Amino acid sequence: MTPPSAPYTVGIDTGAATLREADHLLQALAAELSLPEGVFGCTHLVRDGRPRVALSLAAGTAGAEPVLRTARDRLTAQGFEVRDGAPDEAGRAVLYPGAGALTGTLTLAEVLTRSAIEQVTVVGTPDEPLPSTLLVTREHVRPQWQNGRLVLAAMPAAGGTLVPFEDPDPTPCCADH
Repeated sequence: MTPPSAPYTVGIDTGAATLREADHLLQALAAELSLPEGVFGCTHLVRDGRPRVALSLAAGTAGAEPVLRTARDRLTAQGFEVRDGAPDEAGRAVLYPGAGALTGTLTLAEVLTRSAIEQVTVVGTPDEPLPSTLLVTREHVRPQWQNGRLVLAAMPAAGGTLVPFEDPDPTPCCADH
């Protein structure tokens, strides 16, 4: 999903096969297109017979809309399949306001203050974590859109800390065979 107030969103089908590939492509496109800080860049799993990861770019502010319209033209010229709107409502945010400030170990209060993330949940527990709880970011914080809100799923880690649920370096399936 895109930010509920996003004035303009484009979906990009790049044919990326993995989240890691899509993340790198999204970050490269953001640099190449000089996207402003207020743009949200998300990945979306596509399951229509040809599984892949699509991208979306959404203007977080009206001022970013002209930049995205230019980006749409450039992406189309590069051979990407580009359309209006996000591929679905469950986008996984890679680019979002404050993402670059989420490094090292931060309190959840700092995460919520420094970024567009609106809520942190802990997988497997119904309780809200305390704002003073520490999050070890591993420099890989990928919240998802849920009911129009950017929510980070976290899991318990050593020493009473939390880590983002998504591992930055997952072990590939069947790596030991």
